[in-house]
Amino acid sequence: MSKDPVALDLDDSGLAQGLPRPTDRRDAVGEVPFRPVQFCDNDLPTALERAAGWLRETQEWLGEPVDVLAVHLDYDDAPDAIYYELKLLCNEEDLAGAPIALRKQSSAPDGSPQT
Repeated sequence: MSKDPVALDLDDSGLAQGLPRPTDRRDAVGEVPFRPVQFCDNDLPTALERAAGWLRETQEWLGEPVDVLAVHLDYDDAPDAIYYELKLLCNEEDLAGAPIALRKQSSAPDGSPQT
């Protein structure tokens, strides 16, 4: 365990305040472990495009590639259900903004966290 803990700016669900959120009302960031980021649509290319857009925006915010541990695709053929459910299983430290906080901490002249 590190002697110098990294200060994270988290919301109530443990996600970084500045983390881009999926924009479609059908999409969401799930709970731990692996923080599934879910994109649901009846059209698979549309769900994939939204997932790719979120990944690009999040990568830009994070300043490095998002650690995606797995991609899961499922479907629900029940009446009135959204057919495709695409989940990106992401490293929870990335979604908490840990790489950003570490860069800020290491860039402080005296090694103390910057505010």
